[in-house]
Formats: sequence, C-alpha cells, structure tokens
Amino acid sequence: MTTQAFDSVTYQTSTGWSDQPTDYAPPLEGDVQCDVAVIGGGLAGMAAALRLAERGADVVLLEAGYCGWAASSRNAGYLSNELAGEAEVLRLLYRRKLRDLTRYAKNSAEFTERLIERLGVDCDYDPTGNVKAAISTRQLKKLKKGMQILRDAGADVEFVDGRDFGLPDTFLGGLFFPGGGLLNAGKFAFGFRDALLASRAKVFERTTVQAVDPDGAKVVVTVPGGRVHAERVVLATNAHTRDLSIAPSGVVPVWTSVVETEPVDPDRLEAIGWTSRAGIVTPHTILENYRRTDRGTLLFGTRRLQAAPTTLGAREPDHAVVADLVRGFHERFPSLGYVAPRRAWGGWVAITSFLPVAGEVAKNVFYAISCNGHGLAQSPYIGTLVADRIAGDEPHDDLRALWRPRPPHLPSLALSAPMLQAAWASDRISDRLSGRR
Repeated sequence: MTTQAFDSVTYQTSTGWSDQPTDYAPPLEGDVQCDVAVIGGGLAGMAAALRLAERGADVVLLEAGYCGWAASSRNAGYLSNELAGEAEVLRLLYRRKLRDLTRYAKNSAEFTERLIERLGVDCDYDPTGNVKAAISTRQLKKLKKGMQILRDAGADVEFVDGRDFGLPDTFLGGLFFPGGGLLNAGKFAFGFRDALLASRAKVFERTTVQAVDPDGAKVVVTVPGGRVHAERVVLATNAHTRDLSIAPSGVVPVWTSVVETEPVDPDRLEAIGWTSRAGIVTPHTILENYRRTDRGTLLFGTRRLQAAPTTLGAREPDHAVVADLVRGFHERFPSLGYVAPRRAWGGWVAITSFLPVAGEVAKNVFYAISCNGHGLAQSPYIGTLVADRIAGDEPHDDLRALWRPRPPHLPSLALSAPMLQAAWASDRISDRLSGRR
C-alpha cells in the first residue's frame, strides 16, 4: 500500500454510513413510573421498546448516547440469515438445538426485512443474499463439508462456483445463502430511531444507567438525573452488558473495524469477474468481508479483532489495523491496488458462544443479546420476541431456543489480546500455505 493511499484515510469515531442525528431526545430528570424500562438504544432495545409501545405498554427507553450510535449503525450492513460459527463447531456444541437455531436465524432475517418495509425505512436495502467464499481449495473443501451439516439442520444454502456466480477472481466459490442481503447500516439504525421517536414510547438519550435494583414488585433504575420505577426491565446492552453489575456474565466485547474506498468504476470490477452484488465473507478464523455499496464504493472489514480495555467508549480505528485491512484488500484484489481507502470506522460488538441469547437474569429483569457478528438481522427479532413475552404472550418457539438464565461462558482467555493476535496470525499463515492470497 502506498503512503499516499494510507494518508487518504479519514478515521471516524462514529459511523461512516450516514450523518449522526442532531435531534437528541432529552436526558431523564427526576423520577418516572412505567410498565417496562428498556436499557440500551441499539437495534434490540429499539425493537423491544417499539413493540411494547405498539402493544399499549407504558415504556421508557434509556440510552447513554443516542439511539443507534454504537454497533447498530457501524456494522458492515450484512442482513444475514446464517448463524455465527463454523458448521462443524455448531454441530459439536449445539447438536440438539441446531435445527431450532437455524430456524431462528432464517426467521430473523425475514422479520427484519418486513420491519424495514413496515416502518418505511429508506436504507438502500437490496435482497442480494450473502456468500461465504473460499480463497483456497482447503477452504472450499471445508465449506462443502459444512454445507451438508447446515442443510441437515434446515438451512437454505447452495454451493456456487465463483466464476458462474460472479465473484471476483480471488474467490473459487462457496456457500450462497439466498436469504437476506445488504443495506446502509446508518440509514437503517437512524430510520429505526425516527420510528421509535414518533411512537408513544418515552425515549431518554444521553442518560447513562448507573444501577438496576429489583425492589419487590418493582425494579428501580438509577441514572444521574433521577430514577425509573418499572414493573419490568429489559437489558439490551450487548457489548456494554458488562457495565451493569446485574447483567449476565459471559458476554465479551471486541472491537471490529471497516474501511470504505473511493468510488470504483464498475467496469473495473467486471474486469475481475465481480458482477455479483451479494455480500462476501471468508471462512477464516476471523472472517474478512467485502461488499459493494450503493454509492459506488467498496467496503471491507473485520480480519483483525481487538480486545476490550477496562472502559469502553467512542474511539477511532487503530491505524495499524486499518493498514492491515487495506493490505488484505490489496492481496485479495491485486488489480485494484490503485483504489484508495477513504474512511475507516468501527465499533464494539458482543461475543457469546456463537449464540444469540435471552433470559431473565433476576426477578422481572430480562436480557437480550444477539451480536456475534450477526446482530443486524437478529437484534430486532430477539428484542421483539422478548417484548412479546413481557406483554403476556406464550414464548415463541424461537425464543425458547435461545432462553437461558445466563449466556454460556467462553474460556477466560478465548478473546484476550494474545489469543486474538494468534487467530489473526494463524489466518495469515494459512493464506501463505494455501498459495493463494
């Protein structure tokens, strides 16, 4: 990568997809009473609050920043109907539940597609599907083996040849998931926010929750300016779950980054075989993702995750990580070496043991977590399912599949800085041994 290309990058502390909102809802001042308090204004929290408001509940949503400011608006914009994790690992860990979990993932994408249409959110959604694409024959064989596991679990997936499918020359082929597609994550998150603000829900932004205390038949939520007395509380804090002592353990935040290029001539993409508009991810230990956008640019990211410090907060991507992402882009697309990166941003995402999870962590205190790199589709759905249960419905079968008092624990060192660095190094060694970059 040339110095000029690297110098062209603007590092952002917020999403690069769209402008940030300026019409902040007021912070909470004083004491309020409500049926349900939702903590967290990401996709899961907004979905839960909106659903409860639509069902007639008196609902309050509390957000430390502004709704949609975190991973909800910073992700790569993949609406996926796939579960996180390799098929073999999922079968090993969740053999008895894999069919139910696969159904949940499919229903999540379909639900979120309908939500976009119902709310009239203009987010450039394109139902392209997504493809997990191999860069080596070793990866290709592994994907073919995993395809049968996924099909046996009920997944809608097919094997595609790279040339026939319109993948760039680098990719040999892979597994195509026809459900879901691509969108502008910023437009989606902030369009969802607009719908929430227009509802009967009471939204308080720039309101950091300090404590959640069950108190008999009520739950008291303490914030700097006052308190909320609620009959029930929903924790929709995802990567920030560990900030609350009452929240379930086993949720680990990691930082992931994306880079957007300057606009690229479509003829140049066609010259390398890139005619498909489907989102591309690789089956590395730490996946890489590559996609085209509606503004004519290319977006790529992940590849290298970073462990969380003691305190999370707004930050710009690490320059070394961005340099590595751009290096990887040029390795995958050597003929696009002239394409300059323009913007980089990132966000904290929650990692569990691959699964989205929900439960009741204390009396009348519920939680919903659905990131693991697939939160864009799953978060609105899981938030809605939890809201319906709180509203009095029998638990949906998809919610039953996710329900547990606390998330499954990862080994304490699994997402430490040394282990994440080792995973990245392992992927680079695998690339070299495959003979294909």
